[in-house]
Amino acid sequence: LAAMGARPLAVVVALAAPPSLELRRVDGIVRGMAAGARLWGAPLVGGNVARARRSSLALTALGAVRRGRALRRDAARPGDRLLVTGTLGGAALAVARAARTGRRRGPAVEPRLAAGRALAGLAGAGACIDVSDGLLADLGHVLRASRVGASLDAHCVPRPRGLARACARLGLDPMRLALAGGEDYELLFTVRAGAPSAASLSARLGVRVPEIGRIEARRGLRGAGRPAGGRGWAHF
Repeated sequence: LAAMGARPLAVVVALAAPPSLELRRVDGIVRGMAAGARLWGAPLVGGNVARARRSSLALTALGAVRRGRALRRDAARPGDRLLVTGTLGGAALAVARAARTGRRRGPAVEPRLAAGRALAGLAGAGACIDVSDGLLADLGHVLRASRVGASLDAHCVPRPRGLARACARLGLDPMRLALAGGEDYELLFTVRAGAPSAASLSARLGVRVPEIGRIEARRGLRGAGRPAGGRGWAHF
Protein backbone atom coordinates (compact mmCIF):
# COMPACT_ATOMS: atom_id res chain seq x y z
CA LEU A 1 0.00 0.00 0.00
CA ALA A 2 2.80 2.42 0.87
CA ALA A 3 4.62 1.74 -2.41
CA MET A 4 1.48 2.59 -4.42
CA GLY A 5 0.56 5.67 -2.39
CA ALA A 6 -2.60 4.08 -1.00
CA ARG A 7 -4.39 4.59 2.30
CA PRO A 8 -5.15 1.45 4.33
CA LEU A 9 -8.77 0.29 4.58
CA ALA A 10 -8.84 -3.19 6.08
CA VAL A 11 -7.02 -6.49 6.58
CA VAL A 12 -8.25 -10.06 6.04
CA VAL A 13 -6.44 -13.15 7.26
CA ALA A 14 -6.36 -16.84 6.40
CA LEU A 15 -5.18 -19.06 9.26
CA ALA A 16 -4.47 -22.75 8.76
CA ALA A 17 -3.46 -24.79 11.79
CA PRO A 18 -3.38 -28.33 13.21
CA PRO A 19 -5.75 -29.22 16.06
CA SER A 20 -2.71 -29.41 18.35
CA LEU A 21 -2.09 -25.66 18.13
CA GLU A 22 -2.80 -24.28 21.59
CA LEU A 23 -5.72 -21.88 21.85
CA ARG A 24 -3.62 -19.39 23.83
CA ARG A 25 -1.28 -19.12 20.86
CA VAL A 26 -4.18 -18.50 18.49
CA ASP A 27 -5.52 -15.83 20.85
CA GLY A 28 -2.08 -14.20 20.96
CA ILE A 29 -1.83 -14.18 17.17
CA VAL A 30 -5.28 -12.59 16.83
CA ARG A 31 -4.54 -9.98 19.49
CA GLY A 32 -1.28 -9.07 17.77
CA MET A 33 -2.92 -8.76 14.36
CA ALA A 34 -5.75 -6.66 15.76
CA ALA A 35 -3.31 -4.32 17.51
CA GLY A 36 -1.29 -3.84 14.32
CA ALA A 37 -4.45 -3.29 12.30
CA ARG A 38 -5.65 -0.58 14.70
CA LEU A 39 -2.23 1.08 14.65
CA TRP A 40 -2.38 1.65 10.88
CA GLY A 41 -6.11 2.31 10.61
CA ALA A 42 -6.88 -0.96 8.81
CA PRO A 43 -9.27 -3.03 10.96
CA LEU A 44 -9.21 -6.82 10.81
CA VAL A 45 -12.55 -7.47 9.09
CA GLY A 46 -12.56 -11.20 8.39
CA GLY A 47 -10.91 -14.09 6.60
CA ASN A 48 -10.86 -17.86 7.01
CA VAL A 49 -9.72 -20.59 9.41
CA ALA A 50 -8.88 -24.10 8.18
CA ARG A 51 -7.39 -27.35 9.46
CA ALA A 52 -3.90 -28.20 8.21
CA ARG A 53 -0.86 -30.29 9.12
CA ARG A 54 1.24 -27.19 9.71
CA SER A 55 0.43 -23.67 10.84
CA SER A 56 0.38 -20.94 8.23
CA LEU A 57 -0.81 -17.37 8.25
CA ALA A 58 -1.61 -15.22 5.21
CA LEU A 59 -2.70 -11.61 5.55
CA THR A 60 -4.01 -9.36 2.80
CA ALA A 61 -4.07 -5.59 3.30
CA LEU A 62 -6.69 -3.66 1.33
CA GLY A 63 -6.36 0.01 0.46
CA ALA A 64 -7.48 2.77 -1.87
CA VAL A 65 -5.88 5.50 -3.97
CA ARG A 66 -7.39 8.16 -6.20
CA ARG A 67 -7.97 7.03 -9.77
CA GLY A 68 -4.92 7.71 -11.89
CA ARG A 69 -2.69 8.59 -8.89
CA ALA A 70 -1.40 5.12 -7.96
CA LEU A 71 2.40 4.84 -7.92
CA ARG A 72 3.62 2.15 -10.30
CA ARG A 73 6.83 0.33 -11.22
CA ASP A 74 6.54 1.16 -14.92
CA ALA A 75 6.52 4.96 -14.64
CA ALA A 76 10.27 5.71 -14.60
CA ARG A 77 11.50 7.86 -17.51
CA PRO A 78 14.99 8.79 -18.79
CA GLY A 79 16.22 11.85 -16.91
CA ASP A 80 14.35 10.97 -13.70
CA ARG A 81 16.23 11.34 -10.42
CA LEU A 82 16.40 8.23 -8.22
CA LEU A 83 15.80 8.57 -4.46
CA VAL A 84 15.12 6.37 -1.45
CA THR A 85 13.55 6.99 1.94
CA GLY A 86 15.30 6.35 5.26
CA THR A 87 18.29 4.03 5.45
CA LEU A 88 19.09 0.58 4.07
CA GLY A 89 20.89 -2.38 5.60
CA GLY A 90 19.54 -2.24 9.14
CA ALA A 91 16.98 -5.01 8.67
CA ALA A 92 19.50 -7.33 7.02
CA LEU A 93 21.90 -6.73 9.91
CA ALA A 94 19.15 -7.61 12.39
CA VAL A 95 18.41 -10.84 10.51
CA ALA A 96 22.10 -11.81 10.44
CA ARG A 97 22.54 -10.99 14.12
CA ALA A 98 19.46 -13.01 15.10
CA ALA A 99 20.66 -15.99 13.07
CA ARG A 100 23.99 -16.00 14.92
CA THR A 101 22.82 -15.22 18.43
CA GLY A 102 19.33 -16.75 18.49
CA ARG A 103 17.87 -13.47 19.74
CA ARG A 104 14.71 -11.88 18.41
CA ARG A 105 15.09 -9.56 15.42
CA GLY A 106 13.80 -6.50 17.27
CA PRO A 107 11.01 -4.05 16.43
CA ALA A 108 9.06 -4.45 13.19
CA VAL A 109 9.78 -2.18 10.25
CA GLU A 110 7.52 0.87 10.03
CA PRO A 111 5.63 1.09 6.72
CA ARG A 112 6.12 4.39 4.86
CA LEU A 113 2.40 4.98 4.40
CA ALA A 114 2.47 8.75 4.91
CA ALA A 115 5.46 9.16 2.60
CA GLY A 116 3.81 7.06 -0.08
CA ARG A 117 0.60 9.09 0.03
CA ALA A 118 2.55 12.35 -0.09
CA LEU A 119 4.53 11.09 -3.08
CA ALA A 120 1.35 10.04 -4.87
CA GLY A 121 0.17 13.65 -4.66
CA LEU A 122 3.38 15.03 -6.18
CA ALA A 123 3.02 16.24 -9.78
CA GLY A 124 6.57 15.16 -10.67
CA ALA A 125 6.40 11.64 -9.21
CA GLY A 126 7.55 8.75 -11.39
CA ALA A 127 7.91 5.08 -10.43
CA CYS A 128 7.93 3.62 -6.91
CA ILE A 129 8.58 0.28 -5.24
CA ASP A 130 9.37 -0.84 -1.70
CA VAL A 131 12.79 -2.26 -0.87
CA SER A 132 11.89 -5.75 0.28
CA ASP A 133 14.12 -7.91 -1.95
CA GLY A 134 17.14 -5.60 -1.75
CA LEU A 135 17.89 -2.29 -3.47
CA LEU A 136 19.58 -3.85 -6.51
CA ALA A 137 16.84 -6.42 -7.03
CA ASP A 138 13.97 -3.97 -6.57
CA LEU A 139 15.59 -1.32 -8.75
CA GLY A 140 15.91 -4.06 -11.36
CA HIS A 141 12.13 -4.62 -11.16
CA VAL A 142 11.53 -0.93 -11.86
CA LEU A 143 14.01 -0.81 -14.75
CA ARG A 144 12.50 -3.85 -16.44
CA ALA A 145 8.92 -2.65 -16.00
CA SER A 146 9.80 0.84 -17.26
CA ARG A 147 12.13 -0.41 -20.03
CA VAL A 148 14.93 1.92 -18.99
CA GLY A 149 18.36 1.78 -17.35
CA ALA A 150 19.97 3.60 -14.46
CA SER A 151 23.22 4.94 -13.10
CA LEU A 152 23.55 4.24 -9.37
CA ASP A 153 25.96 5.96 -7.00
CA ALA A 154 26.23 3.20 -4.42
CA HIS A 155 28.23 5.40 -2.04
CA CYS A 156 25.24 7.74 -1.74
CA VAL A 157 22.93 4.93 -0.57
CA PRO A 158 21.98 5.87 3.04
CA ARG A 159 22.96 3.43 5.76
CA PRO A 160 22.11 3.41 9.48
CA ARG A 161 24.59 4.95 11.88
CA GLY A 162 26.92 2.30 13.24
CA LEU A 163 26.22 -0.21 10.46
CA ALA A 164 29.89 -0.49 9.40
CA ARG A 165 31.04 -1.02 12.99
CA ALA A 166 28.40 -3.67 13.65
CA CYS A 167 29.21 -5.45 10.39
CA ALA A 168 32.92 -5.48 11.25
CA ARG A 169 32.15 -7.35 14.49
CA LEU A 170 30.15 -9.97 12.57
CA GLY A 171 32.46 -10.19 9.56
CA LEU A 172 29.83 -8.80 7.18
CA ASP A 173 30.07 -6.38 4.25
CA PRO A 174 27.99 -3.25 5.04
CA MET A 175 27.72 -2.27 1.37
CA ARG A 176 26.34 -5.70 0.52
CA LEU A 177 23.72 -5.44 3.28
CA ALA A 178 22.66 -1.98 2.11
CA LEU A 179 22.41 -2.94 -1.56
CA ALA A 180 21.22 -6.54 -1.43
CA GLY A 181 20.00 -7.23 2.12
CA GLY A 182 16.34 -6.28 1.73
CA GLU A 183 13.58 -6.33 4.36
CA ASP A 184 13.86 -2.57 5.03
CA TYR A 185 10.59 -1.73 3.22
CA GLU A 186 11.80 1.78 2.47
CA LEU A 187 10.46 3.44 -0.69
CA LEU A 188 12.67 3.55 -3.78
CA PHE A 189 11.23 6.05 -6.24
CA THR A 190 11.91 8.37 -9.14
CA VAL A 191 10.89 11.97 -9.75
CA ARG A 192 11.10 14.02 -12.92
CA ALA A 193 14.18 16.20 -13.41
CA GLY A 194 12.26 19.39 -12.57
CA ALA A 195 10.72 18.06 -9.35
CA PRO A 196 11.62 19.65 -5.98
CA SER A 197 15.08 19.10 -4.49
CA ALA A 198 15.87 16.19 -2.20
CA ALA A 199 15.70 18.54 0.78
CA SER A 200 12.25 19.79 -0.22
CA LEU A 201 11.05 16.26 -0.84
CA SER A 202 12.35 15.20 2.58
CA ALA A 203 10.24 17.90 4.21
CA ARG A 204 7.19 16.99 2.16
CA LEU A 205 7.44 13.24 2.76
CA GLY A 206 8.43 13.55 6.42
CA VAL A 207 11.56 11.43 6.06
CA ARG A 208 15.06 11.93 4.64
CA VAL A 209 15.18 11.06 0.93
CA PRO A 210 18.73 11.27 -0.49
CA GLU A 211 19.31 11.15 -4.24
CA ILE A 212 21.23 8.02 -5.24
CA GLY A 213 21.19 7.95 -9.03
CA ARG A 214 19.57 8.75 -12.37
CA ILE A 215 17.35 6.95 -14.83
CA GLU A 216 18.82 6.57 -18.31
CA ALA A 217 17.51 5.48 -21.70
CA ARG A 218 20.21 2.81 -22.14
CA ARG A 219 19.09 -0.45 -20.55
CA GLY A 220 20.96 -1.98 -17.64
CA LEU A 221 22.30 -0.81 -14.29
CA ARG A 222 25.61 1.04 -14.04
CA GLY A 223 27.41 2.45 -11.04
CA ALA A 224 30.47 2.41 -8.83
CA GLY A 225 30.92 0.61 -5.55
CA ARG A 226 28.51 -2.27 -6.04
CA PRO A 227 29.55 -5.45 -4.18
CA ALA A 228 30.61 -8.49 -6.15
CA GLY A 229 27.94 -11.19 -6.17
CA GLY A 230 24.52 -11.07 -4.62
CA ARG A 231 21.80 -8.84 -6.02
CA GLY A 232 19.12 -9.47 -3.44
CA TRP A 233 16.35 -12.01 -3.01
CA ALA A 234 15.25 -14.01 -6.07
CA HIS A 235 11.71 -15.38 -5.73
CA PHE A 236 12.05 -18.06 -8.40
